[in-house]
Amino acid sequence: MGRGALASLVFLSCLLGSAPLSAASFSLTPRETQEAIRFGQRSVVSEEFGREWKTVNSSGETLTVVTPFFRLAQAARNAAFRAQSLKQREIDALLKEHQRRLLVWAFLKGGGEDFARWYQAVLRVPGKGEIRPSFVQNERTALRQEDGRFLARSIYAFPADDLDPKGRVTLVVRDKDEREVARFVIDLSAMR
Repeated sequence: MGRGALASLVFLSCLLGSAPLSAASFSLTPRETQEAIRFGQRSVVSEEFGREWKTVNSSGETLTVVTPFFRLAQAARNAAFRAQSLKQREIDALLKEHQRRLLVWAFLKGGGEDFARWYQAVLRVPGKGEIRPSFVQNERTALRQEDGRFLARSIYAFPADDLDPKGRVTLVVRDKDEREVARFVIDLSAMR
């Protein structure tokens, strides 16, 4: 490899920084586990932590996609803030809890305190139809915001066995009358 090619490679790697170089992984390898821990520990000086796992829909509602990599990096980051390291049993417990599933935290807006209580979510997967969540936790008492609206934090967990880590899926949230109230496109190839 010539000097110019090597310099270009070094420049590109610096330019990309912490940008994801691979797709979402629902079952971390030992190498990916160590990479997630290092990423989390180094992120204590970055206010941009987590941006690759966040998406905003057209209504301004946000969604955080919690992959095993994100959850482990977040735990390592929290430990680093306390000047500690994750213990192996903590790592094992986190991986066991988050492997082979896609967890999403949806921050939804509505008009009343209990607006999200009966929400139902599905994950639309191209070529596979809709996947129902294996776990649902809708906020029953949303928080009043400065604008008078309410913000509910809902959690949905989906089995990841049928998901393409390099594909796109769509989270659709419906009310009790089956009307669509929120939609988020999730590009799994853009996150680890």
